[in-house]
This record gives sequence, C-alpha cells and structure tokens, in this order.
Amino acid sequence: MAGCMHVIRETDGARANRHETPRGLRSLTTLWAKSLDVSVKRKFYKKWYKSKKLAFTKYSGKFDANYKKQLERIVKHCTVLRILAHTQMKMVNIGQKKAHLMKIQVNGGAMAAKVHFAYQLFEKQVRVSTVFSEDEMVDLIGIFRGHGTQGVVARLCVRKLQRKSHCLRRKVACIGAWHPSRVLRTVDRTGQHGFFHRTEVNRKIYRIGRAGDRKSATTDSDLTEKGITPLGGFPHYGKVTNDWLMIKGGVVGTKKRVITIRKSIRPERERRPTYLEFIDASSKFRHDHFQMHAFKAAQYVASKKGETTNNILMFQLFTFVKLHKFKRMNENILIFSEELIYIYKFVCLFVNEHSFIQT
Repeated sequence: MAGCMHVIRETDGARANRHETPRGLRSLTTLWAKSLDVSVKRKFYKKWYKSKKLAFTKYSGKFDANYKKQLERIVKHCTVLRILAHTQMKMVNIGQKKAHLMKIQVNGGAMAAKVHFAYQLFEKQVRVSTVFSEDEMVDLIGIFRGHGTQGVVARLCVRKLQRKSHCLRRKVACIGAWHPSRVLRTVDRTGQHGFFHRTEVNRKIYRIGRAGDRKSATTDSDLTEKGITPLGGFPHYGKVTNDWLMIKGGVVGTKKRVITIRKSIRPERERRPTYLEFIDASSKFRHDHFQMHAFKAAQYVASKKGETTNNILMFQLFTFVKLHKFKRMNENILIFSEELIYIYKFVCLFVNEHSFIQT
C-alpha cells in the first residue's frame, strides 16, 4: 500500500457462493522454473549472506531432461493445479530483499489446458491490468495495524467507571459470579489489540494506471497533465514508479505492507462505471493545493536579488468545486496558451501579491 488520496467522482445512484475446497487432496509434484530470481532464493535461507547460495543449482541443470515427464505426470494424475508466484522486490524501494510467495489456483478448462497456461507463464511478469479491470469489485486480505497490549477500554470499547469507584476507572467492574469459580472467555479482558488477519469484501477499483504514465491522474474534467504521485510523494512511501490500483475506501495495514487482492467471492449485482472528475495530486505534507510543480513555480518566482515575489497566477479552484451537471467536455472551456491550463466551470482568480480580480 502506497497511501491515500482524495478524488471527486460522479455518483449514479449478496449472497455468497460456496466454492469447492481441496480438502482431502494431497500434493503430487512441484515443477519449478529453470532459473529463479535471487529474491526467491533468499526465501529458503535463514542467513543469505553466510550461505553458499547453491539453492536450485542441481535442479536447474536437470530441468531440460525432466520437465516434460513432470508435465505429463501432472496432466495424468492431478485434479487441481496451482501456480507459485512471487513479488518483485527490486521494483519497490521499501528496504526488503526477500520476495513474498503465494499459491494461485488455476480454474477453468481441462487439466492439459491448465498445465499449458501455467507453463507459458514461467519466468514472466504478470501485470495487474491483465488480472483485474476498472469498476470491478475485489476483496482485500491483509493484516491490520498493530497496537500491542491494550486495556479493555481501548481494546473492546468498555465504558469507563465513575470517578472514585473500584479504585480504577478503565476496567471491567465485575468479571464474573462466585460460581463457576473461574473467569469465562466471554468477559472482556486486557490483551492483544490489532495486528489481526482480516478480509475486506467488495472494494471497487476506480482506476488502473501504468508505470511512467504522466497523465495517469488526468480526468475528463481536469485536463492537467499530472501523475498519480502527489507533490513530495506519499507519506512514508515515496513515489509510485510501477503499475498501481486506485481502490475505494481505506486499506488494512500500514504503509509498505503486503496486501493480497482477489476476485470478489460475492456476486456483483450490477457493474456501474465510475466517472472520476478530479484526482487531488497536491502535497500530503503541507496545506497548499498546487497540483504540479509548474503551478507552484509560477506563483513563487525567485528574483535576481534572491527575494521571493508573487507572480500573476491563474489559480484553479480544485478545492473543490463539485461538477454536478457536467456532461461533456465542450462546455465553458478557457485555454491559456502560456501555461496550457484548462478550466471547466470554475471561477478564475488572478492573484497579484495580496489582491485578486474575480471574473
């Protein structure tokens, strides 16, 4: 998870299906790729810097002679096929070198088609845009933010006692009757708070972006060419340099923590498209509302003497005018050739020092 942003979108106004589980099955064989990444090999060592780094060396030497027999054996005997995928830690700068491994089950078609599909993905990158699509509902699986050991008030929202009662206030007044002479498990007690494994269902994907796209945060209502990374980067994460997903709502866990995204197990009633009108790319550290470095440089221009003066600036009221009746892009457009700033139904402010003219 990289961070949170603010967007403006146009609104347009379940039962769970049971899936067949592989209970009673056992593993037959595992076919590894011929060459594994170093981040995967680190997973099999406790101390990588002290090891000889010889994992899978003998296996890769016999791969060409044995892989066809293993594929035929899988097609003949297996009923469930799973792919073992890993994350690419070298693409993100989060201070971790050991990859995350995860099993992904392949569904649909005959076993021969599944094996052929899985074999074609060996040593290849799977982009998020090939698995998920915009306006799709997904489930998020992760670990919550941990808070350590907490009392009953912070952990279970127990009401505090009156002042000068029972010597303390932040506790349970009565933890049980005389008999049974033990504390029942239903009584609120002090214990672990947070760092729990949870699943959030039916979260909508607003947008899917590609790495290096400088117009990834551009919308039909806001034609400013800007990326998804805000000014100064996301707090505690930095810049987004890879493919990304924009998901509605909050996401479990802290920054840089791994999250599992899967297809929603609850059926969608109706998939309605989401029209994003504005994506806020201002700094998350400060209180200004500049969407690009060019906007900030246009207002604060350093003179030859080193003094900072205010320049004439057309300030876009991104904070934040709701376009309730926006239909098409050909209405009320003002174009300034110098800054190439587009405005839709906004109020233009020309700022010169501490005065402004409203047009």
